[in-house]
Amino acid sequence: MPTDIHIRVEQQGFDPEAEQRALRRGRPQVGALVAFVGLMRDINQGQGVTAMTLEHYPGMTERALERMAAEAAGRWTLDAVSIIHRVGRMLPEEPIVLVAVTSRHRGDAFRACEFLIDYLKTRAPFWKQEETAQGTRWVEARASDDQAAARWDDPASAGA
Repeated sequence: MPTDIHIRVEQQGFDPEAEQRALRRGRPQVGALVAFVGLMRDINQGQGVTAMTLEHYPGMTERALERMAAEAAGRWTLDAVSIIHRVGRMLPEEPIVLVAVTSRHRGDAFRACEFLIDYLKTRAPFWKQEETAQGTRWVEARASDDQAAARWDDPASAGA
């Protein structure tokens, strides 16, 4: 049975718990649901952050997320994948992203969820601008995120 894939990129907020309940509802075959919720935090690179704006290319971003989800479904036995990502202006404590994966077994769900968030951080077309007391700044990609994603390039070493 093919993996059920749900992708949303939206400005409005979302309830991560409600989204997870909806993902598993009516799926008695599911033995594991693993989720990652990324939250807007009030500090980055040692400076206070009062708000953040995420920009994207509509259409292109959704297609990139769909490709990532399909790749995860090709590597692991998954029932469903849901990726919800906010764009626009956000404040500290607000959810930014939800990556949720269901599977019959926890190992596949854990690996797929980690793979998806690592790939999303480095390969999804989003741009982040932070508001600080010193003004606004664009956030550069981090080498540590690239290193985390690179380990998935060799499926044998990543537990696929």
